[in-house]
Amino acid sequence: MIDILLQILYTVLVLGFLIFIHEFGHFICAKLTKTKVNEFALGMGPAILKKQIGETLYALRLFPIGGYVAMEGEDESSDDPNAFNKKSLGARLLIVFAGAFMNLVVGVVITFILVLQSPALPTLQIAQFDEDAISDDSGLMVGDIITEIDGSDVNVYTDITTIFSLNYNKKTIDVTVLRGGEEILIKDVAFPVTEYAEGLNGFLLDFKVYGQEKTVGSVLKETVYRTGSYITMMYKTLAQLITGEMSIKYVSGPVGISDALYETAQLGFSAVLSMTALISLNLAVMNLLPLPALDGGRIVFLLYELIFRRKAPQKFEAIVNFAGLVLLLALMVVIVFKDIFFPIT
Repeated sequence: MIDILLQILYTVLVLGFLIFIHEFGHFICAKLTKTKVNEFALGMGPAILKKQIGETLYALRLFPIGGYVAMEGEDESSDDPNAFNKKSLGARLLIVFAGAFMNLVVGVVITFILVLQSPALPTLQIAQFDEDAISDDSGLMVGDIITEIDGSDVNVYTDITTIFSLNYNKKTIDVTVLRGGEEILIKDVAFPVTEYAEGLNGFLLDFKVYGQEKTVGSVLKETVYRTGSYITMMYKTLAQLITGEMSIKYVSGPVGISDALYETAQLGFSAVLSMTALISLNLAVMNLLPLPALDGGRIVFLLYELIFRRKAPQKFEAIVNFAGLVLLLALMVVIVFKDIFFPIT
């Protein structure tokens, strides 16, 4: 019972914080552009706490599964001079983009903190192979500096694990290294393989790399490239799902994320911070997808207005967003059902 309560607590704290940050981005930009906000809510369903301050109702709602900023003239026509639909295109773009931007900022800040906490930063130069290593039999050598794997550039150590995670169920992989000042392509390098989940196998590194002393430059570089590596992994994983290269059964919803958060919490606070950064970046990426009901879908309509110098019919936009919301909720129900009855094992 205690474990269940702790799992709920971790989930509410982490997801609640990230949802609040996202909605706060919309809210603060709405206020800065003098756009009328009717309600700022954290959670969904019936209100358990609410307070009217000026024009805005602030509410904490029962189910901690989302939140919203309800602006005047957002989904309907309004004659209020401070309505969303009356604001300039630039102001509306700023408001819509701000939620994902705040999640991006949180992801970068947490990644920076984790990098800063590291006693040393890993390089890309092989220092020694593990006792039972097999990659050295494929041509890798101590002193090699890894520059590319499977045709993708490697800028920081995280890029290696990211590329490995995107090349699942393979037996070997091509690695390009810098050796004695010369770039060498080593084809079909074998690494140990582990099972991430049923039917999903991936490579494991079987060597150690040299560390480097932290400087302002190295910390900033590591933060930027590590964040970029996470985002690249998300977009490429999404592409694999769309093309059918990866099965949707490996996608987790709120229940799966909750389980993962609880398991991560057993590893310590730094592990929770790392997962929080990943979830925050994932929220930023997902919200910017050009799909109805998401911020990216609204941005598409705003870009239409920018290009064609006229707004899309507001009724049409509202219908599209509502239909997208229904489909999104239906997908969420399917994924939750999958997480409960067919969890990733």
